[in-house]
Amino acid sequence: MLKLLRALNEDIEAVLDRDPAAKSKLEVLLCYPCIHSIISHRIAHALYNRGFVVLARFISQMARFFTGIEIHPGAKIGKRLFIDHGMGVVIGETTEIGDDVTIYQGATLGGTGKEKGKRHPTIGNNVVISSGAKVLGPFKVGDNSKIGSGSVVLKEVPPNCTVVGVPGRIVVKDNVKIRSISKPDIDLDQVHLPDPIMQELECLRKRIAHLEKMLEEGEKRNEAI
Repeated sequence: MLKLLRALNEDIEAVLDRDPAAKSKLEVLLCYPCIHSIISHRIAHALYNRGFVVLARFISQMARFFTGIEIHPGAKIGKRLFIDHGMGVVIGETTEIGDDVTIYQGATLGGTGKEKGKRHPTIGNNVVISSGAKVLGPFKVGDNSKIGSGSVVLKEVPPNCTVVGVPGRIVVKDNVKIRSISKPDIDLDQVHLPDPIMQELECLRKRIAHLEKMLEEGEKRNEAI
């Protein structure tokens, strides 16, 4: 019981640390669906591991009804998970989530088919999964990585990377500051992310301008002849 209370206190502290709207522990405990869903999941997960599958699923579905967050009781969740707002978040049965992970509304940690066994992602420590992102498949998202809003990630992500786009592409790697082990510096910025499509369009624009200049110079030489 003491262990559960300690874990709950850590979860509440994580919300206070990452959400500027949170003003007190009491407010977080009473008003944050993230906390309610995690409490329910811990109970359901314990029952699921003891073979009470139907009861565990019932608890998880009740939590889904009241919070809008669906966490399968088989999922393994680490310490200090923060699900901001949470409506529409789905976490599949074989998902594994590390410590200090932040998930925003509408994100899905799901599978890609009807295969048995491990079919959902493994999320490393200190990962940020932005609004509407879909991480689908039995691969790992490395520590300290960030998944941009609306991205669809279908393959493994190394540590210290930023992924954006559909399908998701790595646009930043190892360009992060060293994080403290005791209190990780979690980068929650979902706006100032590179745009690979815009970068490609800019390259094409420059190439077209270069070709137009070459054609213009060729026409001038022909006129001179």
